[in-house]
Amino acid sequence: MRTLDTWILSFCRLGVAGLAPKAPGTWGTAMACLLAPYVFLPLTQGLRCLLLIALFVLGGIAATRAEHLLARKDPGEIVIDELVGVWLVLLPFTEPGFGLVLAAFVFFRLFDIWKPWPVHAAENWLPDGFGVMIDDVVAGVWALICVALLHWGGLC
Repeated sequence: MRTLDTWILSFCRLGVAGLAPKAPGTWGTAMACLLAPYVFLPLTQGLRCLLLIALFVLGGIAATRAEHLLARKDPGEIVIDELVGVWLVLLPFTEPGFGLVLAAFVFFRLFDIWKPWPVHAAENWLPDGFGVMIDDVVAGVWALICVALLHWGGLC
C-alpha cells in the first residue's frame, strides 16, 4: 500500500478510533468530542465553518478512496463523518461545558444510529464518499436542534 493510501485510511479512521472492534462510529464520535476543545472550539465561528466545509470535502474525497481500498461501501471504520457530524452540533456554542458536549455526543449517536428521515435517505444524495459524509451532516442537524433546545431551555 502506498504511503498516501496509509495516510488516507488513518485520516478516515481518526487514527485508531475507526479500528475499534465494536462500535467504531461511537469511538469516532468520542474521539471527535475529545478533540473538539483543543482543535475546533477555540476557533472563531467563521473558521469553524471553513474547517467543517474543508473536512467535509476532504472527508468525501478520502472516504471515496477508502471505500475503494477496503472494497466495501461505507465501511464502519470510516469515522471522519462522525467528526464532521458532531462538530456541526457544537458549531454555534462559544464555550460548551461538559454537559453540552455529552448531549451532543448522545444526540448525534442517537440520530446516526436510528437514521430517521431524511438521514437514511441522505446516504444516496451524493456519490461515493460524499454519501458517507452527508448522512452524518443531516444526523448532526437533527442533533443540533435537540441540543440547542436543551441549551436554550437551560438544561445543558
